[in-house]
Amino acid sequence: MLSMLPFILVVCAYIYYSHARLLENPGDKLLPAPATIAATVHRYAFEEDERSGDRLLWTDTGASLERLLAALAISAVAGLSLGLAIGVLPYLRATIAPFVAAVSLIPPLAVLPILFIVVGLGEAAKITLIVVGVAPVIVRDLAMRTAELPNEQIIKAQTLGASTWQLVIRVVLPQMWPRLIDALRLCLGSAWLFLIAAEAIASTEGLGYRIFLVRRYLAMDVILPYVAWITLLAFTMDWLLRLLRTKAFAWTAFGA
Repeated sequence: MLSMLPFILVVCAYIYYSHARLLENPGDKLLPAPATIAATVHRYAFEEDERSGDRLLWTDTGASLERLLAALAISAVAGLSLGLAIGVLPYLRATIAPFVAAVSLIPPLAVLPILFIVVGLGEAAKITLIVVGVAPVIVRDLAMRTAELPNEQIIKAQTLGASTWQLVIRVVLPQMWPRLIDALRLCLGSAWLFLIAAEAIASTEGLGYRIFLVRRYLAMDVILPYVAWITLLAFTMDWLLRLLRTKAFAWTAFGA
């Protein structure tokens, strides 16, 4: 109940100020009435668009989630494999770690025009932008966590005859799975930011595309529900990742 209190206060504040502004100016578009927002949501979610014949909310959601999940999957694979390699192999860490650190500090939105020129305006550019923004951060995080593992674990495994491959698979990897999920959770906000930026510039469908399409008409009755829907999707993804971590790696709760 306490966790719901801030959300309730925000909704109440919106209703109050919306009512006040509409009393002064019934044509005000900045804070549309809740009834107007509800009607717009119904139109976008349950009525077919006259031009495309699609239910726009679900079409946009499907397009955005497809891009986002593909990019996060690529980032997770790249982050886990390269992060473990850098953390375990000293020569590789000395060679690649500075480069990865430099790449992770490049503002991804600054290279967006380059991606559009090199990759094109299709789906590959949007997915690549998210990967460029997320993967280096995951690589650095997992590499640092791997390097912080107690030396006693490594020494004991080597004493028992473990090879480098066995050391990675049996000692390091099991402890990095939970950290990978945490890294993905921390990168969700950035991933959504890069997705919306890419969709706003070059796309024909998607949540970011729709928001920037209607902004020229000051259609806050569309923008506000879309922003709330994106927030709900991001929160749900974070909750699912947290649930996966709890269920699949329950031993982490005991500091194992």
